[in-house]
Amino acid sequence: MTPEQKLNSLGLSLPEMPKPVANYVSYKRCGDMLYLSGQGPRRNDGTMHVGKVGKDVTTKQAYEHARLVALGLLAAMKQAAGDLAKVEVIKVLGMVNATPEFGDHPAVINGCSDLFVEVLGDRGRHARSAVGMGSLPMHISVEIEAICRIHP
Repeated sequence: MTPEQKLNSLGLSLPEMPKPVANYVSYKRCGDMLYLSGQGPRRNDGTMHVGKVGKDVTTKQAYEHARLVALGLLAAMKQAAGDLAKVEVIKVLGMVNATPEFGDHPAVINGCSDLFVEVLGDRGRHARSAVGMGSLPMHISVEIEAICRIHP
């Protein structure tokens, strides 16, 4: 089953690629390496999920937000590589807009990691950091960036 077929079987589809909100590009390819800019949890209408995890947003809600970010990152991967079957995720950095008391950052970023593995199989497994931030741009709840390898 192709990654796109796996997405369809999960009832998911790749979103439109958002335009960068500042002076950067959505991704940068260097040889077989692909560097994806951080993305936030975008709803279908283009608005973002906002709030502090541990106060305004539950761990479960933030997990779903990270899953939405994974869809956006997969869309960037497909645009860059032309075919998701060529992509291997190497490293993920997940940032959680959290209260100082919140400590379950890995459970939030699992939303992204879990979807990468569901869609890409073993090529979706990756090294990862999941960290808390005092704030994120536009008060989004989660921001995630990734480094990937594109196979021929």
